[in-house]
Amino acid sequence: MATVTLKGGAIHTSGNLPAKGTKAPDFALTANDLSTKKLSDFAGSKVVLNIFPSVDTGTCATSVREFNREASELENTKVLCVSRDLPFANARFCGAEGLNDVVSLSDFKTGDFGKAYGLDFIDGPLEGLHSRSVVVLDEKGTVLYTEQVAETTEEPNYKAALEALLDA
Repeated sequence: MATVTLKGGAIHTSGNLPAKGTKAPDFALTANDLSTKKLSDFAGSKVVLNIFPSVDTGTCATSVREFNREASELENTKVLCVSRDLPFANARFCGAEGLNDVVSLSDFKTGDFGKAYGLDFIDGPLEGLHSRSVVVLDEKGTVLYTEQVAETTEEPNYKAALEALLDA
């Protein structure tokens, strides 16, 4: 279990992010078109998992915009934006913002992604949602970098995540 904060108040997650150098857990998430996407669908590409509570909050929306901007300049890299938001909300947001360089995925059906990655909030006002985190994977699905943002209202360290891609 990890402890992070929300506006200074402690909240806890269901576990810990996968360790650097380990194989990332597989997942089945729902895309905006309601199809199922698995980690294996992105094999051969580097992957940035931008994980957050809800695209309908300012910091979460900013992270999607920022990774979309950065992703447009990356070769052989997919940015997957993962939350418990419904696919319809993800599609609405990305459509309204003109964001085409990220893949929005929802963990609304089973919540298995949050459990497998150890980042479900288990208490506090965001209980049941995902902790703001970034997981970077190489082409074979090996974890290169992780960050669980200590204060949920703050943005992730984009630079460190992107540097992990360049070092791979």
